[in-house]
Amino acid sequence: MIPFTKAHACGNDFLIVSEEDAAGHDRAELARRLCARNTGVGADGVEFFRWTGICAGHISLRNADGSEAEISGNGTRCVAAWMALKMDARAGDEMRIETDAGSRVCRVEKVGAGGINTIEIGAGMGAPQFAPRTVRLSGGMPISGVEVSIGNPHFVVGVNDADCSIDGSAWQTIGEKICVLPDFPHRTNVEFLRVVNLREIEIRIFERGVGPTLSSGTGACAAAVAAIAFQGCQSPLRVVAPGGEQTVEWCGAGTELKLSGPAAMIAVGEAW
Repeated sequence: MIPFTKAHACGNDFLIVSEEDAAGHDRAELARRLCARNTGVGADGVEFFRWTGICAGHISLRNADGSEAEISGNGTRCVAAWMALKMDARAGDEMRIETDAGSRVCRVEKVGAGGINTIEIGAGMGAPQFAPRTVRLSGGMPISGVEVSIGNPHFVVGVNDADCSIDGSAWQTIGEKICVLPDFPHRTNVEFLRVVNLREIEIRIFERGVGPTLSSGTGACAAAVAAIAFQGCQSPLRVVAPGGEQTVEWCGAGTELKLSGPAAMIAVGEAW
């Protein structure tokens, strides 16, 4: 049996499994089995965790399809919230989490804001790298956007319509095509960005290894970078996804992003 904790950040859900309990299992196969929505527990990914200190830990992320991912902003915040509950942490306490994209410091901002197992977490997400880029779909259609690295790859596409469609094509269809273009040898996450006003944007997310998701922490950061750098938006920026809202603070090129929002524990259990 595999013990797990299930958590979500704005509907982006993860299973937290200790490395010790996963020992002897193929992580890719285990992630596919546990994340299956109809035959498993159901999740967007599995964070394999081990404690490295009193307020420190290490995580490795597997997407729902079993592929490895460098980092998830929401997954990291879910693990930080789980650690905070284990530590009986209070507002102001910090945890350091090592990811495959580097070390991230998470800070407890509020405990119990949306329920006893909900914690507001602010996470340092590193300094992004970004540049405008145009890609072409397999049929030759050009798509202009911004390529952004938050320790993992993103391609942010600006849209005008509320349904985030492009030339009559659904964002899900376009996102799936962009994700696997040869331009991105390791595939890419794709965000569709609509500016509401200078302090608020809306996004839709096609996540590498998962598909359409309700939210994405690194996706929110990537979209905020594109909006602030190229569309005149201002920090702090409210980023609204179907699963809820997060806040991104960023002072421009060369400075670290900060991602803030809720993370909630859903359930604990054991799976075969």
